[in-house]
Amino acid sequence: AGSQLREIFDKINNLLSGKPVQSGGRTVSVTQHPQGLDFVYYKLAEKFVNQGGEEVASHHDAAFPIAVVASGIWEIHPRVGDLFLAHLHKKCPYSVPFYPALKEGTSMEDYQRMLGYQVKDSKMEEQDHFLKRMSGMIRLYAAIIQLRWPYGNKQGTHPHGLNYGWRWLAQMLNMEPLADVTATLLFDFLEVCGNALMKQYQVQFWKMMLLIREDYFPRIEAVTSSGQMGSLMRFKQFLEECLQQKEIPLPKGALQSSFWRS
Repeated sequence: AGSQLREIFDKINNLLSGKPVQSGGRTVSVTQHPQGLDFVYYKLAEKFVNQGGEEVASHHDAAFPIAVVASGIWEIHPRVGDLFLAHLHKKCPYSVPFYPALKEGTSMEDYQRMLGYQVKDSKMEEQDHFLKRMSGMIRLYAAIIQLRWPYGNKQGTHPHGLNYGWRWLAQMLNMEPLADVTATLLFDFLEVCGNALMKQYQVQFWKMMLLIREDYFPRIEAVTSSGQMGSLMRFKQFLEECLQQKEIPLPKGALQSSFWRS
């Protein structure tokens, strides 16, 4: 509910502002240690990114309540935003977007980690689990760039707004596509913030969508094997429907004004 989200936001904001906060049955404050605030900034940013890879990955709708809190905290405490991006780029290089190349002398295990895979006891995680985590993080990022905390002062601009989403999309289309990954993440990104980008960029946005269908989609298709067709077909269907209806629907789970009265 909106009221619960306000409580969570206030608690985090109070903690970062140096006020005493109740946690786990005791009172804590960042002033208790000289590095207290730095530590909390770091851990909080990491936690937001982890929520993308875990909660949002399993429940797509969770992207919006998490993102609106993260966006509001970022606005008041810019350091959290910098660290959020650092954790996000490390855990999901496709959010830069960046496809790390295998350099001489790098072990296969280290390279897999650079690509975002979890490697335990020399065993790499399954591809579908990996894609699910990457999707969750991209969805969270796509929600953050379009959302603002509704109780902020609204004087300044969004600390990391839709122009970053436009840039991400343009950079993705300038890169050689990767099987599975590219189709999955473009679909996730556009499903979450396509509606907001469409409203902001209008004609330019539809030119971009046409470019994807006419030029970029065939290039993704060319690197996709028959066993990886699922994500590609889902993306194709989404593109066709949007271009046909000249509309990108509001994402499922988007926070309406009624939510804040709950």
